[in-house]
Amino acid sequence: MANYTLVPIQEETEPENEKKPSAVAETGTKPSAVVETKSSTGADSKSGGAPIPIGWTVDGVPVGEPRVERAQWESGIFSCTGKNDEFYSSDVEVCLLGSVAPCVLHGSNVERLGSAPGSFTNHCLPYAGLYLLGNCFFGWNCLAPWYSYPNRTAIRHKFNLEGSCEALARTFGCSGNILMNEAQREQCESACDFATHVFCHPCALCQEAREVRRKVPHPGFTANPVFVMLPPGTQTMARQL
Repeated sequence: MANYTLVPIQEETEPENEKKPSAVAETGTKPSAVVETKSSTGADSKSGGAPIPIGWTVDGVPVGEPRVERAQWESGIFSCTGKNDEFYSSDVEVCLLGSVAPCVLHGSNVERLGSAPGSFTNHCLPYAGLYLLGNCFFGWNCLAPWYSYPNRTAIRHKFNLEGSCEALARTFGCSGNILMNEAQREQCESACDFATHVFCHPCALCQEAREVRRKVPHPGFTANPVFVMLPPGTQTMARQL
C-alpha cells in the first residue's frame, strides 16, 4: 500500500510593481467610447431640477440619468371658468378677479407660493401702479406684464410644469428636444412666459391662480383645530332656611 505525505501549499504572491490585467483583457470586450460634455450645473440647475445627460456613447445612447417628464397645467389658458370640479366656485371667483381687479389676483398668486409675510401688499400695490400708468399713458395694460411674468416662471419651476415650447412640441407631435441644451430651452420658455403675459395677460393670471389654488392652500388657513375655552358661568349660592 502506497504511503502519502501532506505537503503544505504555498500561495503565490504577485510583485507589487506588477499590475493586474484590466477588465478589458479578461472579458475580451471593448467598452463604448463616451464623449464628455459639461456637467449640468450652474444655469442648468435652475430649470426645475430636471437631470440631463452628461455624455453620449458612440451609438448615440445618452449616459446619465434620464430626462424628467414635466407635468401639464391643471387647466388651459383659455379655460375661463376652469373645470367642473370641487374648485368650480373658486375658478369663477378667479375669472371675476382677473377681469375686474387683476392686481388683487396677482398678489394672491404670489402670496400662495410661500413668499415672505406681506408679499400680497408688496406685489399688489406696484402692479396697481403700473396698471394705472399703462392705461393712462398708452391706453392699455402694457407695463404690468413686465412686472408679473416672472411669477409664471416661478410656478413652472415649483410644480415642474411644461412651458409653452414643450406644449407646442407635444401638440404637433415633435419628438425630441429642439434646443441644444437646457439653458437655451429655459431662455425660450421664459420668453414665452413674457409673451403670454403681454398678449393674454388676464388669461395668464387666471390660469396661474387656478393652478396654485388647486395645489397650495391659502396661507391664512390652517388645518390645525382651534380649541376655545369658555369660562364657567356665574354661580350663586342659595341660603337654606
